[in-house]
Amino acid sequence: MKARIFTLLVAVLGVFAFGCKPNDLTLSSPDGGVAIKLTNNEGKLRYEVLSKDQNLIEPSEISLFPDQQATIINSRTSSNNSSWEPVWGQFSKVQDHYNELVLDVDYEGVAAQLFVRVYNNGIGFRYTLPNAEEAQEVTFLCQYQLIPEAAIYSPSGERVPLGPVKLSDLGNEEEVRLKIPLVVEKAGTPYLSLLESDLYSATAFKTMKVRYDDVYGALVSENKAQLGGDENTTPWRVILINEKLGDLVTNQVPLNLATPLQLEDPSWIKPGKTLWDWRVHGFTAEDGFTYGINTESYKRFIDFAAEKDIEYFLIDDAWYTKVTPGHFELSDKLDLQEVIDYAAEKDVELLLYYDRRHGEYGDDKLFEYYASLDMKGIKYGFMGSNEPFTRKAISQSAESKLLIDFHDGPVPMTGVARTMPNAITREFCHAQQDSRRAFTPETFIKMALINAIQGPLDMNNGNFDLTGINQGKREKGPRKTNSYMSTVVSEAARTLVIHSGLVCIPDAPEAYAAKADLFEFIQMQPVGKWDESKVLHAQMGDFITTARRAGEEWFVGSVYDERGGTLEIALDFLNDDQEYLVTFYEDTNETHGTTNPEAYQVRSGTVKKGDVIKAVMAPGGGHCMWIRPKE
Repeated sequence: MKARIFTLLVAVLGVFAFGCKPNDLTLSSPDGGVAIKLTNNEGKLRYEVLSKDQNLIEPSEISLFPDQQATIINSRTSSNNSSWEPVWGQFSKVQDHYNELVLDVDYEGVAAQLFVRVYNNGIGFRYTLPNAEEAQEVTFLCQYQLIPEAAIYSPSGERVPLGPVKLSDLGNEEEVRLKIPLVVEKAGTPYLSLLESDLYSATAFKTMKVRYDDVYGALVSENKAQLGGDENTTPWRVILINEKLGDLVTNQVPLNLATPLQLEDPSWIKPGKTLWDWRVHGFTAEDGFTYGINTESYKRFIDFAAEKDIEYFLIDDAWYTKVTPGHFELSDKLDLQEVIDYAAEKDVELLLYYDRRHGEYGDDKLFEYYASLDMKGIKYGFMGSNEPFTRKAISQSAESKLLIDFHDGPVPMTGVARTMPNAITREFCHAQQDSRRAFTPETFIKMALINAIQGPLDMNNGNFDLTGINQGKREKGPRKTNSYMSTVVSEAARTLVIHSGLVCIPDAPEAYAAKADLFEFIQMQPVGKWDESKVLHAQMGDFITTARRAGEEWFVGSVYDERGGTLEIALDFLNDDQEYLVTFYEDTNETHGTTNPEAYQVRSGTVKKGDVIKAVMAPGGGHCMWIRPKE
């Protein structure tokens, strides 16, 4: 799957500069726009980051043994310009273009190597300890001496993301718990994101922890590990640098830093869309049928999936009632084998939920059991931030040719989609239809610009029966009435805005069938098979516009906050001398995110490069376009 175009491993004159002291080094990005300076003074290795002569990060310590003196023994440089093809993702080809500096560092008798890579839009740091004879306790520490006026944004689990919080105020906030990826905003400077990559391959480490340290007066990330035996490696510490906020979400540096594909044959991994039963229980269709946990309900899902070419149907909790080692006690309300046979007849693939709340089957046999049922994937819940479990579950599911979707506050594991692309998505966010303690249009936009930086999200966007949901009559989900502010067009747009290898649409088949002309926007998306992705408009908590290309077709989705508003979308990304057909999916004058959320219109037209579309959105609303060449 990986296709190398060319690799250049030479030192480039003018890119690497060495100061008058042996311990002063400067490394620039391939385009010269980003530079990192490294110094070693009094045994402390420090770095600073500049962009166009602006200091983005002042001198900050980086270490593997913070209490020991560092001595630089040797240094060497190289450059790389190659490309590779993801199994699935936001792009069909990724350029991996960087300059690299490798330092041989001695920490009072312990040899280590520090790798520094500088891209045009980001930086990565990683240590290795080659062949340590004895176990070594290490602390991978990285300071970030940011400009005091900088504003910080952070994920907050299923709650509203934190921010903006001034860096200068963090020392006064006792309850602030920062999570990665952080977003750093300062007027007049590029946006930064602080995170990590390739944790999957750094098997001794847990997710990096970020805190404000009063002693340093700076943000500090660190984690401890016991390293020994064969060569050991840390995760990459990553700093993304982009002039536009939205470009952080499509920045490919974390993927480039991840270990390349580890599966010999990934052809069985198919991204796509899935229907889902959990939030539909209690929905009553116009023919009087009420959905529940039963065979007939699941057959109706499968029929709709087959009709609309939806690849998967996800069966959630309650297909089993009790679990003991090696055995599931199946629900007497559901004939699972009949559902499996029916799905096979209709050419619809099945995904199946599991968590340990009703007992433990044993993961060593669990994935084999799922494969024996002809499942194509597992949704694994309630394991939380458990790094060893996450690595093992990804590996074991791959051995059984299963996709895996982690839910309920999982490990970010950024970059794993390159290494193990069966890790198809994860709920590193507030999923729609959950408790509603956080979910608003503003929260969606913030999560789309913060949480999504770490990788694909399973947010369960795409509800169409908004009036019914706001009546609080569904069996699963919040009962609080009129607490869901959105519009059906916004819901359709969100399925595009949030990148995932598995787009889970959570409403009833009849809700989608009743708005088939709008559902078309979701139905026609080639999920995970994008050639190109762009964030055209982005303002934290206010609005976002995302455009994705597959072949010569473009899908564009916009979402606005509770105020509503208009965005001018310039179609500069279209080809010259080509006329395009466009279908618009729009809010109307009657649409409002709480009182009339299901009003919408669909209309057609033609467009060309250079046209500007005025996307008018209701409060909590959205706007969608499907653009394809005119024959």
